[in-house]
Amino acid sequence: MNEERLLERIRTWESEPNRRGRADTIRQIDSILAHLRRILNTRQGGVPISDSYGIPDLNDFLTSYPESVTGVEKSIRQAVEKYEPRLQSVKVHFLPQEEDLLCLRFQITARIRSGSGRNILIETIVNSDGRISLK
Repeated sequence: MNEERLLERIRTWESEPNRRGRADTIRQIDSILAHLRRILNTRQGGVPISDSYGIPDLNDFLTSYPESVTGVEKSIRQAVEKYEPRLQSVKVHFLPQEEDLLCLRFQITARIRSGSGRNILIETIVNSDGRISLK
């Protein structure tokens, strides 16, 4: 059950007591994606846990687009490395596109630290309102 965060494990123990000790890769990836959504949609300074939790306000970066793309990549990578300990070897790359100029797409690649050591690929879309979605 190390694939889930602590509060998720506590909820699982209560709702599924027979599941203890069994690994579930799908559940781990879903948990990682949910946590990344939370991290990347939190603006730094916006939560009491830490002033550095989350990413800077992307509106500041977008005023100097496209020069600011490397800064956005760096901010996303640093937030994932710092606050999602289940991932290692995190890389973030901008995916230029011509179809929707109001959205920015980034690709996050990383390796899961525990057991499987699987590589994962996540597409990150920054919408015009600054919200980030993951696929």
